[in-house]
Amino acid sequence: MVERYVGRPLPRLEDERLLRGQGRYTDDWTLPDQTFAAFVRSPHAHARVLAIDLTAAQAAPGVVAVLTAADYLADGCVGLRHAPVPADTIDYTRPAFGPTDTRPPLDEPQLPLAHERVRYPGEALAVVIAESPAAARDAADQVTVEYALLAAVSDAHAALADHAPRLTEAAPDNLAVAASFGDPDATTQALAGAAVTVEHDFRIQRIANAQIEPRSAIGTFDPSTQTYLMIAGSQGVVRQRASLAAALNVPLEKVRAISPDVGGGFGPRTSLYPEQVIVVWAAKRVGRPVRWTSDRTEAFLSDFQGRDAHVKARLGLTHDGRICALSVDFLFNVGAYSGSYVPLSNAARVMTGAYDIPRASVGVRAALTNTVPTGPYRGAGRPEAMYVLERLLDIAADRLTLDRAELRRRNLVRPDQLPYQTALGLTFDSGAFASNLSQVLDLADWSGFPQRRATAKQRGRLAGISVATYVEAPVGAPHERVRLTVLPTGRVELITGTQSTGQGHATAFAQVVADLLEIRPDQVDLVTGDTERVTGGGGTHSDRSMRLVGTLLVEACASVRDQLDEFDPDRTVGLFEIARRTTLTAEAAFTGRLPAHPTGAAVCELEIDPETGALEITRYTCVDDVGQPINPLILHGQVHGGIVQGLGQALSESVRFDPANAQVLSASFLDYALIRAAGLPAFNTVFAEDPTPANPLRIKGGGESGITPAMAVVVNAALDALRPLGVTDLDMPLSAARVWEALAASQPPLS
Repeated sequence: MVERYVGRPLPRLEDERLLRGQGRYTDDWTLPDQTFAAFVRSPHAHARVLAIDLTAAQAAPGVVAVLTAADYLADGCVGLRHAPVPADTIDYTRPAFGPTDTRPPLDEPQLPLAHERVRYPGEALAVVIAESPAAARDAADQVTVEYALLAAVSDAHAALADHAPRLTEAAPDNLAVAASFGDPDATTQALAGAAVTVEHDFRIQRIANAQIEPRSAIGTFDPSTQTYLMIAGSQGVVRQRASLAAALNVPLEKVRAISPDVGGGFGPRTSLYPEQVIVVWAAKRVGRPVRWTSDRTEAFLSDFQGRDAHVKARLGLTHDGRICALSVDFLFNVGAYSGSYVPLSNAARVMTGAYDIPRASVGVRAALTNTVPTGPYRGAGRPEAMYVLERLLDIAADRLTLDRAELRRRNLVRPDQLPYQTALGLTFDSGAFASNLSQVLDLADWSGFPQRRATAKQRGRLAGISVATYVEAPVGAPHERVRLTVLPTGRVELITGTQSTGQGHATAFAQVVADLLEIRPDQVDLVTGDTERVTGGGGTHSDRSMRLVGTLLVEACASVRDQLDEFDPDRTVGLFEIARRTTLTAEAAFTGRLPAHPTGAAVCELEIDPETGALEITRYTCVDDVGQPINPLILHGQVHGGIVQGLGQALSESVRFDPANAQVLSASFLDYALIRAAGLPAFNTVFAEDPTPANPLRIKGGGESGITPAMAVVVNAALDALRPLGVTDLDMPLSAARVWEALAASQPPLS
């Protein structure tokens, strides 16, 4: 009997190497004759650069070169284009913002070193190359810059005001994009006729992407071949290579990108960063390898950040709780440059969630501010949408005096409605939405909560509970490619364009190949992260890797089996013996959309100390339909990680700016409250599958399932605990101080 591996919780094949300290991250690379870079960064959020004096730095010990934007431009290099406009969620051949634009998307290049003006605190405007990191840093401190300060703005609403400081002539009103989705006229009419309407303004704060591995990059230049090499952790080398070649203004074939082991991605490492461009360009300038590794303060200033939106939403319902219309307006803060509009597009498309909402309209706008750019961060718009929708539903349930779970149950898309097209254009081919809700309520013992609340009250604690459902629409780059080769050494080599940043690709992909070729997973070698061998692929983000690569593996392995049948129809010779006699290889590529809609439900239960405002999550349960689990062990880890990142935003994390001058007030872990494992309960995560016909392995995606409902369910649970004492609204993060202040302001009667 052939052993099967798909669906088994195998320990990760890559873990032994990593746990033994044999991982090789970017900062682990050492090249002969290497130099070190340090960046001169603006202390101001907005200023004209009048003069840069490099004299002292150039004369400092160990300095090899000091370079500015003038040098970069003199070499024929150009601005870095971030490609902010994503492919459409449904039709990959067009951008997500098309005929409904009221303001075409701004796509302004960013010079890797600021020239004439700086737009955010920490923006680089010079680089020092030296013999050691300390020499480079010391010399960078000796660069003198003369600034003419300009007014700065850090909030999106303030940036769109009439007299706000302008960041660029390309967007004189600081509006980077504006578009609408759905049917505004029909939605307005339906809301006007609704028996009950609820509306609310939401603030979704900005958060930092605090990967365990700080960003790092190494650049080299080979004068004999006129080729550039960049070594830098990323979420996919194909896009990195293309963006780097464009910035350096050289042919694609003159650039090679390597992404070694990567200590965390979560979205921001999809983009190419200014520092990566500079170390590669500088390597040609100085004739030696140039390397740079960020420290944590640099990371808080220069890493792309996530979220940051103001939202105004309105929900219309009948007297018996049937939703008739939803209107939402998003205003996102994209920072000083148009890094990415992906969160806007994603939020708009999934805004109706798993509910049967006949009329919907979503407006999205993005404002430029004097802050580091924002971009996709785990979930990229879907958690924001679910946060708004699920909070509205709790407000509506309170208005209607209707059980919160029952309100959701009445409005979920029914199985007999599938395939179901939402009012915003998505089509669900599968999804047992009501079943997920019922299962999570049972697992969380929803009906037993009143007794637990009474027990908590006896201990002087306020207990709360909430439930939320979700649906998402994984998109990402619509291109992928694999090459599969059976080697005579008894190994199978798999080359693909994705990039692991901790997801366990070397194990999950191997499990699929093992089943299809009837071998063991440990006989499969995964090759990624080097454009010398990876010729195509979209990288890892947006729940795309297993779905797209898995589909191509089915095709490639089928081709290999066909080759086996042609060589040995009776299959009397083994796979690797045949590989010793003939070449067994197959390629498969895909460009397009493989629709998928992971869905599920979550319940959060928590307690609050009314004397201090301290909040403790006591139970967290979720049911996730991510399609067929290839490796449940890895998948549980993915869901747990997503939950923690969502709880971090809900409870403690926030990037803060001084509104007077846009200075960053949270540029270290002393000021940015990253959530800690010690304060979290064990999570009860369960998988349920309503099969999708959209791909042969029935994969929907699990990397973002944990985070998508997390913010909503935590905040709603906290408000459930606080509502009896008069607190009906709180913005994230729910710090002890914020909760205590809300309780103090409500002045509830003693009871």
